[in-house]
Amino acid sequence: MIFIGADHRGLSQKEEIKKWLVDNGEEVVDLGTQNYDAEDDYPDFAIKVAEKVVLENGKGIVICGSGVGASVAANKVKGARAGLCLLERQARAARNDDNINILVLAADLIPLEDNIEIVNIFLKTVFSSEEKYLRRINKIKSYENK
Repeated sequence: MIFIGADHRGLSQKEEIKKWLVDNGEEVVDLGTQNYDAEDDYPDFAIKVAEKVVLENGKGIVICGSGVGASVAANKVKGARAGLCLLERQARAARNDDNINILVLAADLIPLEDNIEIVNIFLKTVFSSEEKYLRRINKIKSYENK
């Protein structure tokens, strides 16, 4: 299950990525926005996606203009590991090393075709489960549980 959301700046890419995901056999839940509203706020969608990802143990994709704000917002949800990825190799490392469960994309900075390839890598890369990566993630979890 992939939960997807975007603000007005990411809406167009969200719709195209959602179509690509469905065409490639993925089950997608769209958490908004559904309509262009220049006054909507990225935290509303980033937090909604992060909550569903954590609750359902799924994966998420959030798209905003720069990707930074959505990353900050999504990571406020306990159990969310959102990573802004601008490059394919960054997406591979984010999944392999950090086991991100939410991919954040920058619609204003990265063309749709590149973001689709980043999504593809996010979905296909498996967490390595090496001890050093598990140790680091467990330190984050420990801090979250203080």
